[in-house]
Amino acid sequence: MRPTEILTHLRRRPFAPIRIYVSDGSSYDVPHPEMMAVTASIVFIAQPPETNGVPERSVYCDPLHITRIEPLDGVKPKRPKAKRK
Repeated sequence: MRPTEILTHLRRRPFAPIRIYVSDGSSYDVPHPEMMAVTASIVFIAQPPETNGVPERSVYCDPLHITRIEPLDGVKPKRPKAKRK
């Protein structure tokens, strides 16, 4: 997945928690936008549990291995309707 597509999910307001799926079959939850950072070559995902607000571990993924992103609550966010000309 392109980093710009990943950032679209991360920057959505209001933010809805998401689940990131990767090509090896694993998935990672992102409950808050500050738990993830995206660059051109790496996606950093902080993982719970947290101690005093600091994550105890993290995962680094290549954006190319992210296969899909879904909302955690199972409800897909509404997309703005296209304007007709």
